Formats: sequence, C-alpha cells, structure tokens
Amino acid sequence: MPTSTNTIYQAAAKLWAPWLQAEALGTLREGGFYSQLAQPGLRVVSLNTVLYYGPDKATANATDPAGQYQWLQGTLEKAAQNLEKVFIIAHVPVGYLPYAREITAVRQHHNERLVSIFRKYSHVIAGHFYGHTHRDSIMVLLGPEGKPLNSIFVSPAVTPIKSVLEPYSNNPAFRMCFYDPSDFSLLDIWQYYLNLTEANERQTANWRLEYVMTEAFGLKDLQPHSLLQLTLSFVLPQANSFDKYFSHFLVSYDDSIRCENGCKLSQVCAMVHLDHKAYSECVGGSSASED
Repeated sequence: MPTSTNTIYQAAAKLWAPWLQAEALGTLREGGFYSQLAQPGLRVVSLNTVLYYGPDKATANATDPAGQYQWLQGTLEKAAQNLEKVFIIAHVPVGYLPYAREITAVRQHHNERLVSIFRKYSHVIAGHFYGHTHRDSIMVLLGPEGKPLNSIFVSPAVTPIKSVLEPYSNNPAFRMCFYDPSDFSLLDIWQYYLNLTEANERQTANWRLEYVMTEAFGLKDLQPHSLLQLTLSFVLPQANSFDKYFSHFLVSYDDSIRCENGCKLSQVCAMVHLDHKAYSECVGGSSASED
C-alpha cells in the first residue's frame, strides 16, 4: 500500500464519510489508518498493517511507513491520559502464522516493533481484532515475564482460500463479539458459518451458529488470563479441546483433518509467543519474516 494519500485511501474516506469524524477521515486519506471514539470511554484504533506486509514493496525500506508508528503511540498515549480503553482493529495480524513455521504475518522487524508498542500500552488496549489469514485463531500477548496482557482474535473470512502454505480451505464465516459496556472487557464470541459443500449441493445458503466460545471451551470470559489457560490446556495429553479448536480454525471445513506433532507445535507456539525470541525458543529454531 502507498505511504501517502492516493486514490485508494481517498475512495475509502469518501465511502466512510457518513460514519467518521473529520480527524479520522484526515488520517485515513493520508495513510489508510484512523482513530475514533466509538462511545464515551471506548476508542477504536484502525491500523493499516498492510504497510508492514512483506509483499508490499513500496514500504520495503521504510522504518515508519506513513508515520503510523508515531501516530499510534501518540494516540495510545492520549487514550491513556483520557482514561479510555482501545480496541485495535487491522487486516494483517501481529505474531507468527499458525500454519507456517517461522513466518511472521508482517515483516519481522515491524512485528517486533508492534509487539513492543502493544506491550507498553496493554493497560489501555481492551482487545485486538484482525483478519487476513481466512482462519479462526487466537493469540495471547504476554509480557516479558509471561504475564497475560491482551487477548487477540483473528477472524475467519467470508471467502474460502487455499495456498501453498494453506493446503486446506475454510468455510465462509462471520462473527459477533460481545463486551461488557461498563469496562469494555471481552465477554464472548458467537461464530457463524456456512457449510459451503452443502450450500453448493442444495443451491441455498443456510448460515448456522458454529460455536459460542465460552461454551465451547468452558471459559468464564475472553480475558487474557482465560485465553492463556485455554492455550496451556492444548498441550496436555489427550487434549480434546485442541482438536475442537483446530476444527474451528478451519471453520468446520473437514473434521477428519488432524493437526498433530509439528503442526500442533506451530499452532500453540504462535498462540502465546508473538516476538522473535520467545517464538524461536518455543519451536526450537530460528524465525524468518515473510519477505
């Protein structure tokens, strides 16, 4: 993506003008990112993480594409001073791809910088929401001492996808996220999906509830501590919860597909180790970025 105003950013700003305020529209036109107060006490920060994506050659040598890092830190600092909570939303997620060993979703040096910023302002951030992978996955941002700081969710997509790195496809999906309006803490996710094979056979779309996250995994909420306990349970012997998680990862595409040994290690390491050092120690090797 470009690092300055262009027809794409301008078109997006024009489309979203009915919902965004002038300040948000200004940064959207200039860099494809924005921030806006959704309600008193809750701010949405929408990042343009495509700027940090390996295939984006326009930003290959830029240390702060479009000045987004400076803007992000200033926005989070101001939110902290105003006692606001923040939901981070973006396309390309932070961390490592759960289906491809040793590959970060964004360039590795950008991933390290984002993780550092998010750790610093974890007390302000109430949740992270990403896309890009077309898969349903979770991550927990940990502090240097292993304390759970933030819950991170990667939402599956309406569009199926297959690639060299992703030999299996996914069913189309959408979700609803629930939070406590008093403190904006995350409470639950209701995940819906479309059985695409059935829809093609019957020539009709029947969207169904795939799962309610707290019910599916016996959680009281979706706070960082709860998600960390869930991820730790995945490594226990005979952990049936992981098989359920992996089925959800593919959006109930094919329950006969198993994720074991190296596949499972990649999944679990990516859930809780978002930075290079911790991830490398988890998988037992050196990491490389998706350049």
